[in-house]
Amino acid sequence: MTIRTLSASLLFLFSLSAFAGGKVVVYNWAEYIPDGVLDDFTKETGIQVEYSTYENNEVMYAKLQLQKGKGYDVVVPSTYLVSKMRNEGLLHPLDKTKLTNLKHLDPDLLDKPYDPGNQFSLPYLWGSTAIGVNSEAVDPKTITAWQDLWDPKWQGKLLLTDDVREVFHMAYKVLGFSTNTTDPEQIRQAYEKLQTLMPNVLVFNADAPREPFLAGDVNLGMIWSGEAAMANAENPAIHYVYPSEGAGFWIDSLVIPAGAENVANAHAFIDYMLRPEVAAKTVEAIGYASPNLAGKALLDEATRTNPIIFPAEDVIRNGEFQQDIGPAAVELLNGYWEKLKTGR
Repeated sequence: MTIRTLSASLLFLFSLSAFAGGKVVVYNWAEYIPDGVLDDFTKETGIQVEYSTYENNEVMYAKLQLQKGKGYDVVVPSTYLVSKMRNEGLLHPLDKTKLTNLKHLDPDLLDKPYDPGNQFSLPYLWGSTAIGVNSEAVDPKTITAWQDLWDPKWQGKLLLTDDVREVFHMAYKVLGFSTNTTDPEQIRQAYEKLQTLMPNVLVFNADAPREPFLAGDVNLGMIWSGEAAMANAENPAIHYVYPSEGAGFWIDSLVIPAGAENVANAHAFIDYMLRPEVAAKTVEAIGYASPNLAGKALLDEATRTNPIIFPAEDVIRNGEFQQDIGPAAVELLNGYWEKLKTGR
């Protein structure tokens, strides 16, 4: 063995030993990582993954806040929650020297107001919330706007995502407001508008909204782009309609909580998820758009051009990305949300 070969071998062994053993505790959205990825990560690094899931941002945030940022090493909050958690001291700064795959991310999705310079977060997936329609029961041409869901003929038939910001987004857009409004009067008007929609609502779903569509339990309602893509792949009769008032857009980011106990392993996990081949596998498996340009280049043409996953620029411009609206507006929203769901 030559000196050069020996040195290379020692370097390889050292890189593995740097992460060998230990664990990383990951808290993520349900159905938000492809099968096999966690096992592959463990095989390569020796790091065991303790993995659990949540149904919405509010559940995750409440748990992190209660535990003062402890208990998890990696979580995946949406856009508006990153800035809130950062401002409350719930996030650990990222060491970018340990993130070799950062270079693959789309610059257009970095350095956003919710985390200038991406000091605490890196985008994992992005997508939209729009309208799912089963053409076997509902003519998709008759559904073009959020307002169409208020038609009395849909009484007891709609699915809504179990997410306060997304449901209020729908009402805001119908009323001509921004999804990021903090105006108490506009929030009140949106609440009252949603009250008139409740007779049409059959179910709230934040786990896998595609499943009621595929089972035939619902044929119309809100759905996330990834869920719609998976549903459409299984049953082409399920369509995804971008409403004329504007879809809701969001970015879900990888972050390290302030109380993480396995920070080095958390960086290793994040860097692994930013690999182009892992990013491509994630898009193919769960149907959401990746900010990873090198990963997108690995996708087949049908996936790269699927408008459910990667919408046209005019669709994005017509929609609106979520931002942090501050504690006062959040408290007001949550109060209305509780009354809305309990019918009080």
